[in-house]
Amino acid sequence: MEYGYSVLMAVFAAALLLYAGLMALTKDYKLLPARARTSVKPKDPKRYMTGLAKVVALVSLSPALSALAGLWSMLAAMIVLIAGFVLFLWIGTRIMKNAR
Repeated sequence: MEYGYSVLMAVFAAALLLYAGLMALTKDYKLLPARARTSVKPKDPKRYMTGLAKVVALVSLSPALSALAGLWSMLAAMIVLIAGFVLFLWIGTRIMKNAR
């Protein structure tokens, strides 16, 4: 289990990327959890789902990069994970401003 963290993060990144792909292909607003559907009422649900799929795919890069860094050092993996989430979520807010 020397590389357990890297494997776990790679699987998590793959699951997020699969979910993003599913959202992008179907553009079905009902793929969101019920709590998220009640709090967000977009004007154009298909455009919103496309933007959200882009953001989820972008955020999935953070655990993927962390998995790669985890092969080298756990400290580097944690730094990459946190910094990646912050950076990619900040970029994601810019993407979602255009999707509403």
